[in-house]
Amino acid sequence: MANNKAKENVVLIDDVELKESDMTDEQKYLQQQLLDLGNKERNLNFQLDQIRASTSVFRNAFISSTKKMADEIIEEIEEK
Repeated sequence: MANNKAKENVVLIDDVELKESDMTDEQKYLQQQLLDLGNKERNLNFQLDQIRASTSVFRNAFISSTKKMADEIIEEIEEK
């Protein structure tokens, strides 16, 4: 028959496993803070990747626009 026991959460600190049931309430709280901060960091990095990609697109469009404008001005000068 299959064992239906849930596996206990374990934290690895300096190559030593610490079971959640052996942690104090303070340690559990601090571990939850660390997990939450890690999730936020990953989310912010994800958003930063999007911002960097978008910035690159807009920068390239701006550069292209200024080159086009410069080429038009040069053509007008050469036509005179």
